[in-house]
Amino acid sequence: MEVSLQVQTPLCYGKTVLRDKTLVRIKPFIGPHPSRRSNLFSQFTQSCSWYKYSVIAGFSHQMMASSDFSRKRRYKVSSPRANDSAPKGFKPKPTNPRKDQRTIEGKEGINPSISTEYVNPIKKETKTIDKVQPLTVSELSQRADNVKNDIINEKEKLETIKKKNDNDQIKDDEEASRKLKLEIEAKLRKKMEEELRKKEMEANLRIQEIKNLANETFLNGEKMFCYPKLVTPDQEIEIFLNRSDSSLFNESGIFIMGAFNDWRYKSFTVNLKKTNLSGDWWSCRIHVPKEAYKIDFVFFNGQDVYENNDMKDFCINVEDGMDIFEFEELLLEEKRRELQRLAREEAERERELEEKRKIEAEKAASESDRSMAKSEAERRRGIIEQVLEKAVKFVDGVWYIEPSEFKGGDMVRLYYNKGVGPLANVKDLWIHGGYNNWKDGLSIVEKLDKFVGKDGDWWYANVVVPTRSLVLDWVFTDGPPQLATLYDNNQRKDFHAIVPLSIPQDLFWAEEENEIYNKLQTERRLKEEEIRTKAVKTARMRAETKERTMKTFLLSQKNIVYTDPLEVKAGDLVTVFYNPTNTELNGKPEIWFRCSFNRWTHRMGLLPPQKMLPADNGMHVITSVKVPLDAYLMDFVFSEKESDDGVFDNKNGMDYHVPVSGGITKEPPMHIVHISVEMAPIAKVGGLADVVTSLSRAVQDLNHNVDIILPKYDCLNLSNVKDFGFHKSYSWGGTEIKIWFGKVEGLSVYFLEPQNGLFWKGCIYGCNNDGERFGFFCHAALEFLLQSGSHPDVIHCHDWSSAPVAWLFKDEYMHYGLSKARIVFTIHNLEFGAQLIGKAMAYADKATTVSPTYSREVAGNPVIAPHLYKFHGILNGIDPDMWDPFNDKFLPVSYTWENVVEGKKAAKEALQQKIGLKRADVPLVGIITRLTHQKGIHLIKHAIWRALDRGSQVVLLGSAPDPRIQNDFVNLASQLHSTHNEQARLCLTYDEPLSHLIYAGSDFILVPSIFEPCGLTQLTAMRYGSIPIVRKTGGLYDTVFDVEHDKERAQSQGLQPNGFNFEGADAAGVDYAVNRAISAWYDSREWFNSLCKVVMEQDWSWNRPALDYLELYHAARK
Repeated sequence: MEVSLQVQTPLCYGKTVLRDKTLVRIKPFIGPHPSRRSNLFSQFTQSCSWYKYSVIAGFSHQMMASSDFSRKRRYKVSSPRANDSAPKGFKPKPTNPRKDQRTIEGKEGINPSISTEYVNPIKKETKTIDKVQPLTVSELSQRADNVKNDIINEKEKLETIKKKNDNDQIKDDEEASRKLKLEIEAKLRKKMEEELRKKEMEANLRIQEIKNLANETFLNGEKMFCYPKLVTPDQEIEIFLNRSDSSLFNESGIFIMGAFNDWRYKSFTVNLKKTNLSGDWWSCRIHVPKEAYKIDFVFFNGQDVYENNDMKDFCINVEDGMDIFEFEELLLEEKRRELQRLAREEAERERELEEKRKIEAEKAASESDRSMAKSEAERRRGIIEQVLEKAVKFVDGVWYIEPSEFKGGDMVRLYYNKGVGPLANVKDLWIHGGYNNWKDGLSIVEKLDKFVGKDGDWWYANVVVPTRSLVLDWVFTDGPPQLATLYDNNQRKDFHAIVPLSIPQDLFWAEEENEIYNKLQTERRLKEEEIRTKAVKTARMRAETKERTMKTFLLSQKNIVYTDPLEVKAGDLVTVFYNPTNTELNGKPEIWFRCSFNRWTHRMGLLPPQKMLPADNGMHVITSVKVPLDAYLMDFVFSEKESDDGVFDNKNGMDYHVPVSGGITKEPPMHIVHISVEMAPIAKVGGLADVVTSLSRAVQDLNHNVDIILPKYDCLNLSNVKDFGFHKSYSWGGTEIKIWFGKVEGLSVYFLEPQNGLFWKGCIYGCNNDGERFGFFCHAALEFLLQSGSHPDVIHCHDWSSAPVAWLFKDEYMHYGLSKARIVFTIHNLEFGAQLIGKAMAYADKATTVSPTYSREVAGNPVIAPHLYKFHGILNGIDPDMWDPFNDKFLPVSYTWENVVEGKKAAKEALQQKIGLKRADVPLVGIITRLTHQKGIHLIKHAIWRALDRGSQVVLLGSAPDPRIQNDFVNLASQLHSTHNEQARLCLTYDEPLSHLIYAGSDFILVPSIFEPCGLTQLTAMRYGSIPIVRKTGGLYDTVFDVEHDKERAQSQGLQPNGFNFEGADAAGVDYAVNRAISAWYDSREWFNSLCKVVMEQDWSWNRPALDYLELYHAARK
């Protein structure tokens, strides 16, 4: 048992005697201690910094007495307090006067300091005094001196006793310390001996176990073993090899080379050493990491001789550790952290490179500014020197200046004789002036006053000479600026006066050059900042648009399937909601979910089928799945059974796919090759050219590789081809074919030029052998792919002109080196080459057309009907770079949805001015089209008159390939010129800048096509905030949702209504749509303006179609 005693040192000194020795533990209480003395155990505790105390220091200690206290010699404790003043149970015992008693004679003990020992008070005898005699002053003084001397003597005696006691205590402490040290050393020796005996026993046991394992391994005919036999994680093991029984029996040096977890984690190479075991056993120690579930290794001689267990390698399973799936997650997490680190480093490198590029660009631009400033200064100096040659100080009888000597900043008086010039009869006289050849324009304007102190009609004005003037320039006139009508300009040479005290010419022009330089720098930097700000905003808007489009894409099938969260991230738990009502599984009693990842190629394979459970809303069934860290796509289908038979919903063979973000694995890029006879902007006839370029760019932006093969027409617009040059040539089809390469809109394009002249015709279409020309091109393109060793994943061909690619590939090239590719065929217009289109449909793996509605409209066509199972409608998009009102150089004001009202107002005014319409705030209907029957020309004519009747303006831009139709519209233009010259304008040609201005300046764009596979005009109109008026057909129906009738249809596509549409192909249908549109403009301008913002925010670019095409490409490859 231990007892603690808290004691406090009194403020006064007392008599102290150190007596019996005892062992104590003293815990210090922190406090001030002006002095300290030796420890109780000075030798033993000399190194113990915490063990310090002093019996006179004035701070407290906590004293601990151990349970064997009574068996040891102890200090006797006594106290001067009263007998009944001690705490209960702790009253000190009387001391033994025979043991080391020390007293102070003649004096009563002073109140003692509390210490580890106390002394008994010494009682003194006292005498009784019968009578007290009064003392004199001298006697009192003598007694005081005696008391003082007694006190001094007492103090000296106390110091002597203290010194003696200290010496005794030191000797006692040394003895106690020596004994304690011996006791501790004895205990330590005993413990070490026990540990050694234990280790010796364990070592002997280990040696015996290893010997047993070695014998067992040898008898079993095996080559190696490990100890311990059961291997667990985070453990050191020893691996043994019987060299004589291995392929290394003659080798003097043996190594082990291995790794963990199927050779995927922490590789190692360690040298083996010969053991003392009987036989030829060699061993080494290996640490097993906590992440291990298996050890894989081989032995070798450090060079080229291996023992690899008959080509199977050696392996040891690790028990009670990670399983393979946990380890996979660990690796993926480590890889993710590593990728994040690399991304940060790459971002930092890119930032540093960008900073370096900025510095270099600024240096080059600054040097250019300096050079330009120097040239400009030299140009100005030449002009000023010519002016100075003609300048004078005065012209006698005409003008003079007082004082004659002046400098910049001075006030001078300029006199003018009005009577000698063309201003002799004017009432008022003004001076309009400047300096240095009118450098800053009109900077001096003063009215002259009549001067009466000199003969003649003299007038004067006080003028402040501009600083930095070399020459003054002026004319005289009859009024202030904007009101003057008559001038005296010195016969069109102006008046020029030298500034006599101007600064030196060299200094002036050095300062002038520097001023020009600073101005150029300021202007350049402001322009650069404007461009940078605009680029940043453009990138931000595009990113936001893409994000909205992806969300729309994910929600586009919400009536059937969606996920929570909507954006699936790697590593998350995702809930899948499925509504079987509108699918093949409608009414089935059970729904099973079958899932994998990464286009069904994930390492985990197909997950076990999961039975879906009813959701709270009653319409959907749900299940959850953990998305692995290396997923980039979630793939799933639904079935009625757990087994593989029965009915499946696999989205008509396309399967359901949801993108996964944040994973450590990215989707491997596909290689897509377009074989086409058109490409914008270098070989454009129709919409096919736009689709090839824009679709290719959008797919390439999604990190896939895209090439285009195109004929090298002699009429190509090569100004839009970068890095154009000869690539190679090959012989085929009885002629040499030269291959040229260049970049068009950032895309790799291979131009095929057969030397037989098939494409030296000065045109793309229109030759009587177009079928032969394009058939030869298709065959040559496939031959080029074969001979160049290319192995594309997808070959995409378009319309009748490249349809032969489909069957030529399947019949002649699929089995001869191009077996990897799949054929995708797109119909842009079924009106041409139906027979060739039908054959391509039969051979293609997947086929598309340019809108879902058009695909349904042509589904009954005999060339389409047999192949509906692989036929899909995918909308076209527009190029957001070509059609961008925020960066359109043809517009007076750039705008976005945020300032669409201001931007379109400025564009309308510019359009009215450009084409000669009356500048008025009225509805403006634009029409941009080819004038053909397909485009509904009879409806266009009627709509023009209807819009004019409703007080609108109309502008039409387009031409007709048929001369009769062209002449018909020429006559209409003449009629409108006569009757509605300020309201209508027909521009019967193609004008690219004007088309941009019409899209921006129009309130409505009319597209009344009889049929329209897709249509880009209505999409471009919405990009510029113009409201489309369309007929319900093809892609027009798929993209324009009537503000009154299509709210639910728009909502199902994740959109808002965006225009006006009509059915039928008669005047009544057109009137219905046009009247509603114009009435909305007049009656609800605020609502109409908000509609303009809505359509501008909608994304009709290739963002969404590109995703649909990628799904189609993957489906073709599946």
